[in-house]
Amino acid sequence: MTLPSLYLKSQMDRRITRGHLWIYSNEVDVKRSPLKGLEPGTQVQVYSAKERLLGVAQVNPANLICARMVSRTAEPLGGGLLRERLAQALQLREAAFDQPYYRLVYGDSDLLPGLVVDRFGDYLVVQIASAGMEQLKDEVVDALTKLLSPAGILLANEHSARELEGLERYTQVAYGEVPEQVELIENGARFMAPVQAGQKTGWFYDHRQGRKLLNQWVEEARVLDVFSYIGGWGVQAAVAGASEVVCVDASPSATDGVMQNAELNGVAAKVTTQTGKAIEVLKALIAAGERFDVVVLDPPAFIKKRKDQKAGEAAYRHINELGLKLLNSGGLLVSASCSMHLAEDTLIDIVRGSAWKQGRDARIIARQGQGADHPIHPAIAETCYLKAVFARVFA
Repeated sequence: MTLPSLYLKSQMDRRITRGHLWIYSNEVDVKRSPLKGLEPGTQVQVYSAKERLLGVAQVNPANLICARMVSRTAEPLGGGLLRERLAQALQLREAAFDQPYYRLVYGDSDLLPGLVVDRFGDYLVVQIASAGMEQLKDEVVDALTKLLSPAGILLANEHSARELEGLERYTQVAYGEVPEQVELIENGARFMAPVQAGQKTGWFYDHRQGRKLLNQWVEEARVLDVFSYIGGWGVQAAVAGASEVVCVDASPSATDGVMQNAELNGVAAKVTTQTGKAIEVLKALIAAGERFDVVVLDPPAFIKKRKDQKAGEAAYRHINELGLKLLNSGGLLVSASCSMHLAEDTLIDIVRGSAWKQGRDARIIARQGQGADHPIHPAIAETCYLKAVFARVFA
């Protein structure tokens, strides 16, 4: 099958020849390439202005990022190439983890743009966020089935990015059977993840290393886990020896999940929850004179777009100021951000400024990011999004 051709403007091939995967709509020579006439998800052969073949991309004419490279040759994504990419992704994870609980596929970083796969032992949860991958959905499921022989594969296609691609949201069991909750093990603790009705794929593997680091500092500590979801930080802290853990989340189902996971690990007697908006709960704790030895702040992305930068930074500053008011002298603040638009240096400055404003001194003792199952594409800065700052705070 002959693929349509997509020609770039003069000099616009530089990023692609240096390894980037994204093509912006203003880089396309629309006089030579009928971009608007292409169906979203179509695979095209990409050429420089001088007609040098750059590879194959999946297109979506309606997006600013109108094409994403999937091959450096004339071979389109699918069949053998798709199976090869998935096998490479599996090889990377099996080299890094001794148990089958991890992000198996991380989009662009695994040269599979628009595709995320989380592995929970015998179950796989797939998120498709692009029209190109939606067209390959059946091939993806078939390839995963042959690669891993799972008990079940769930398509958790509820991501907001699908709307930008003109795709409907849906959740569907694509292979076998998938229960409402599946078990995972992280840093020695057991969790039940609500893959059918939870957030995103049901679990956030990205903070695994940060949680492991925190666990060595929580012995006999009183811990506050804010934006706890189902207890990733807090329940692990209890298992690691914390004397008391308070988990805060706005979702009743999330705080119910915290207690379920605390019971699963035999630490329910040390764990309590508060359901409500984080700001309101923190203010109430401050008013009640509560204090903690460890405060974990792991909010959702406050900066989803660059236009949100100023307001988002103010939100991070506010939550850090409140968290610090609850922290004992000599205590440990863990301030995290999953906003790719927030630089780590900016987060550190927010921690510094928030402490200084209260007449306190913060000392950064560690920094953590995403683990090996969220590899960073060296040409795509956006694949490096996660950061967590660990600070000892005095006075």
